[in-house]
Amino acid sequence: MGDRLDAGHADRVIDAEGLIVAPGLIDPHVHLREPGHAERETIETGTSAAVAGGFTSVVCMPNTEPALDAPERVEWVRARAASAGRCRVFCAGAATVGRRGERVAEVGLMARAGAVAFTDDGDAVADAGVMRAVLVAVKPTGRVFMQHAQEPSLTRGASMHAGPVATRLGLVGWPAVAEEVVVERDLRLNRAVGCRYHVQHVSSAGTVEILRAARRDPAVAALVTGEASPHHLTLTDEACDGFNTMAKVNPPLRSASDVRRLRQGVADGVITVLGTDHAPHTADAKATDFAAAAWGMTGLETALPLYAEALVASGAVSWPRLIELLTLGPARLCGLDRAGLGSISTGGPADLTLIDPDAEWEFRAAESASKARNSPFDGRRLTGRAVGTIVSGEVRHDRLEPERAAV
Repeated sequence: MGDRLDAGHADRVIDAEGLIVAPGLIDPHVHLREPGHAERETIETGTSAAVAGGFTSVVCMPNTEPALDAPERVEWVRARAASAGRCRVFCAGAATVGRRGERVAEVGLMARAGAVAFTDDGDAVADAGVMRAVLVAVKPTGRVFMQHAQEPSLTRGASMHAGPVATRLGLVGWPAVAEEVVVERDLRLNRAVGCRYHVQHVSSAGTVEILRAARRDPAVAALVTGEASPHHLTLTDEACDGFNTMAKVNPPLRSASDVRRLRQGVADGVITVLGTDHAPHTADAKATDFAAAAWGMTGLETALPLYAEALVASGAVSWPRLIELLTLGPARLCGLDRAGLGSISTGGPADLTLIDPDAEWEFRAAESASKARNSPFDGRRLTGRAVGTIVSGEVRHDRLEPERAAV
């Protein structure tokens, strides 16, 4: 990057007129499934989906088999990603041993091995005593603790949002308060500790208001962040009608009112990070009755246009702000900004995403770069697309029209 560069020495010149040239997008919440579940996704296929969606960096969750709860397991993923990954891969280490919520994992050693965050994602750290011990252990590492907010005693047997749709389908409902009580409790516990604390995939209006109050409190505001996922910003529990297992996700899709309040939380700056919660599954895991079906959906390839639809087209945020939520927000969350990620600067990492905000296209799950096909957005018409993904100066995904890309 610089002024008056000599294009004659370039291997390739890309005409980006009419495109948004953004810092490489960063997803702080993906499931790459290795080790243990390569039938669902691999680091290679998951990162291929990432670059297809415009992401140059992802943070993988530790709910693998075995869990990423020790430094050697973090190192294994980093080595695997270095050889097979199509984009940068960072690890979130498990907060507790085996993600069982009973004993704090080796967070200090994992931080030294390269873990950029800690979480038991897929489950909450439900025990208050263990939760406090986790906060105490994570704080000196400088990393963030990311909570999957779910009180298990309120969600046993539940498979979707508690509301009229669940009643009509005869399914056990999952109340929003199951998320909210965990966040309330954690914020109280953390007042005496001061660890960086992040709420993953916020789904309820109540959680937005809890975070709003926390971010207005000067004693804790700098420590607390929240994240929104594309499906919670675009779909309601009505998507589960007809026992549509592709719409079964944890936390569940909620009411139209929750969606509106979540969008408002992004617009107001209460939510400062966007994360896909890309959760690939096999076809068999979804081709069963709703209560038994696996939780989750893919998201890496559809996230950008869905965010644009929910937030830019609705007037909630501008394109520059959306880009910030997908770059600098997650970079700061996971400390990646210290390596120059999340922004464009002279001498910084050459990670760029070229976006055509007006591109109209149809998502076809069968053509996905991911190994999985479990998306409720299959066949949906979308507007906005990453047309070029550049990682460390190398074009890793290219949808540029021939006349734009002169070699």
